[in-house]
Amino acid sequence: MKQKTWPGRQYRQSTFKFWLSSEADFRQLRSSDGDFSTLPSDILTKIAASFTLPHLQTASLVCKSWSEGLRPLREALLFLKWGKRFKHGRGGVRPNLDKALDSFLKGAVRGSTLAMVDAGLLYWEIGKKDKAIALYKKAAVLGDPSGQCNLGLSYLQAEPSKRKEAVKWLFQASKSGHVRAQYQLALCLHQGCGFDRHLHEAARWYLKAAEGGYVRAMYRVALCYSVGEGLAQSHRQARKWMKRAADRGHSKAQYEHGLGLFSCDSEKNKDWCFGQI
Repeated sequence: MKQKTWPGRQYRQSTFKFWLSSEADFRQLRSSDGDFSTLPSDILTKIAASFTLPHLQTASLVCKSWSEGLRPLREALLFLKWGKRFKHGRGGVRPNLDKALDSFLKGAVRGSTLAMVDAGLLYWEIGKKDKAIALYKKAAVLGDPSGQCNLGLSYLQAEPSKRKEAVKWLFQASKSGHVRAQYQLALCLHQGCGFDRHLHEAARWYLKAAEGGYVRAMYRVALCYSVGEGLAQSHRQARKWMKRAADRGHSKAQYEHGLGLFSCDSEKNKDWCFGQI
């Protein structure tokens, strides 16, 4: 007999579309005709691998089969929580990197991309970069933006560097709104990273990261506006973004913003100081 969804827990298909990694996955969801208990386990894993605990608890209420199927991921997040406690010495426990790594790996084995990324970070910190990259890649393939960003950065730092692969994964993370990835992608486009520079695209990603609150990107946007590199030259916009970066503690921005204010008495700097274009 078909298993019914629990009363009061009906979910529209559109609610899940943004969790799926491909249109093919969404077609499979649609073919279930609203009976989410028939959703294949591999699709369920893709949907939930990068969930935080609140999202996971909500998804577990869809139907009984989901509640059972997501049990390993709920356990994974408990291991993730303990891993963070051991790593940082929180929650009444002393810092213990061995126990932290063990907890993260137990969470990773149960399918959580969040645990994979944290285990990868710890491996990277202790010098086991190959193991870190393997975990980042596993998380990245499952659609985790932090895993994609870290994988891209790892490829940039590899010997020899894998720049094309790095840009590919940074772009994937950037599309998901990961601001650090957006900034790093912009740097690659700006500097070339083994291919032709793309100043307009670089400026576009700097601006996205800056609007998302990434301070280094704010400083870069100010420079782009100041000299007209990738963006139409605008002293007003340059001053605005330089001040934003300075207000958030960026030391170079503080120096340059202060220098601009100090120079306001000079006739040639009035455009900068008073925000004229």
